[in-house]
Amino acid sequence: MDYNDQMKNRVKRIEGQLRGILKMMEENKDCKEVITQLSATRSAIDRTIGVIVSSNLVDCVQKANEQGEKSMEELVQEAVKLLVKSR
Repeated sequence: MDYNDQMKNRVKRIEGQLRGILKMMEENKDCKEVITQLSATRSAIDRTIGVIVSSNLVDCVQKANEQGEKSMEELVQEAVKLLVKSR
């Protein structure tokens, strides 16, 4: 699978958020602020997982359709399993 620049940029932003959280912890910031940032980071990770799974599903469907490997139902079930596993 190809990971486009949008996906990579999402991960880079998440990396920046995590570095910011670590700095906040080192500066002994209020725990509410740290938790708020951790929650935002978790949401960003969840959204990124969704983008990657949906893009992967499109790739898989196109390839399977060309090669006649798996049914559409099987591919959708695999994508759902990936999403459930990520929670």
